[in-house]
Amino acid sequence: MNERILISGTAVHTPPYKITNDDLVASFNAYVNSFNQTHAKAIANGTRQALQESSSAFIEKASGIKQRYVIERSGVLDIQHMHPLLRKRSDEELSIQCELALPACQKAMKAAGKEPSDIDTVILSASMLQRAYPAMAIELQNALGIKGFAFDMSMACSAATFAIEMAAALIAKGSSRCVLVVNPEIPSSFINFRDRDSHFIIGDVATALIVETEASCTYAHAYEIVDTKLYTEFSNNIRNNFGCMTRLEERSCEEPDQYFYQQGRKVFKEVSVTASNMILDHLAANEISPHQLKRLWLHQANGNMNHLIASKILGHDPIPTEAPVILDEYANTASAGSIVVFNKFHQDLHSGDLGILCSFGAGYSIGNLILRKR
Repeated sequence: MNERILISGTAVHTPPYKITNDDLVASFNAYVNSFNQTHAKAIANGTRQALQESSSAFIEKASGIKQRYVIERSGVLDIQHMHPLLRKRSDEELSIQCELALPACQKAMKAAGKEPSDIDTVILSASMLQRAYPAMAIELQNALGIKGFAFDMSMACSAATFAIEMAAALIAKGSSRCVLVVNPEIPSSFINFRDRDSHFIIGDVATALIVETEASCTYAHAYEIVDTKLYTEFSNNIRNNFGCMTRLEERSCEEPDQYFYQQGRKVFKEVSVTASNMILDHLAANEISPHQLKRLWLHQANGNMNHLIASKILGHDPIPTEAPVILDEYANTASAGSIVVFNKFHQDLHSGDLGILCSFGAGYSIGNLILRKR
């Protein structure tokens, strides 16, 4: 890169509805009791397995999560539905995903001191897109009044970091001068709220940030993108089979594999090792010692996993300021998690301080950015 490329204004837009662990557990346990009563005979004769109740203590110990924000609350907690209840919108109305993304983009643009005319590219990247086409990014581009071009990306929980790398590459090539990267994540749309092992892990949120050259940057807390590294390795341990061809198989979209599902213990073990090794290799390739890092903005999937990865990188148990966590408030917000924690914990570092912004998720996919505060 001839000119330094920076991440400037960042923003988070939080949905208006909150669900605590106690709220979620009360709903889940009511469903479990109803299920077990309905199938009491089959459970008694061994042809069906009884469901187990959950607890707030179990959730917090397993994940570090205490609550989450969602786009709709009543349907999630209603045991007759156990998913967000949304009204159908006309083609002339803003889509749900665009509506969630719009305030985040506006706040990021304001923070970076950017008008729509300053931006020529919009990348909307998320773990799940509301529709196939027209692209969500183009709808958002139109709503913001931005000229140029826009496109969608999806790379599971690494969608945000992969999109930042793409934005930096477009600027370095000269195809773009200023890119808006937005991550409207609505995992409440694909989580199985009837599954004890995963019903608690998610939260909805939208994040946005600006990627631009140093010459155009006026943001006081901008970070240079020193280097990026992307990695993928096929695994079935995190999966969601729902898609546009589901209906062709003549089966219900309510079947368990049409939701997010994972082999949690395998994911914990394999991703912790792969992500920490990749980060260390990336640092070594740039002749940066882990001891030089002032902060780790890690993917927010599981508190225990983050602690383990941070310990492997730093060589000691991290203090909260070294690897901050927002899981207790936001839960796992898919690709947006590392951007949420970056947004909330980036202004206090000093010029020249180094950090890494890393995401890891299904695929497996890992995106790592080495950042230096300007």
